[in-house]
Amino acid sequence: QVQLVESGGGLVQPGGSLSLSCVASGFALRWYIGQWYRQAPGKEREWVADISSTGASVKYADSVQGRFTISRDNAKNTLYLQMNSLKVEDTAVYYCRGASTWGQGTQVTVSS
Repeated sequence: QVQLVESGGGLVQPGGSLSLSCVASGFALRWYIGQWYRQAPGKEREWVADISSTGASVKYADSVQGRFTISRDNAKNTLYLQMNSLKVEDTAVYYCRGASTWGQGTQVTVSS
């Protein structure tokens, strides 16, 4: 059974930054596309970013383009999401995904 565990969420002011991590276990993450999603209160879960298995290609939702950076360290079996210039509307539970497996989510709250 595979497992993903997110960490790094918290409370930050608008314009601030947070870095999320997602550690995989039970499988080799290097073989899979890595993904980040988020779900805000009252909304459906939405896709945020993708990264190819080697990290050579990345994709972002329009809402985070230019502010967020997805990366990975396959040697550490870990995905990352660097979030800069955060906005109130970025407030959500953030989930990582790989090998069709979801993490438990980590709360990101952007508030003044």
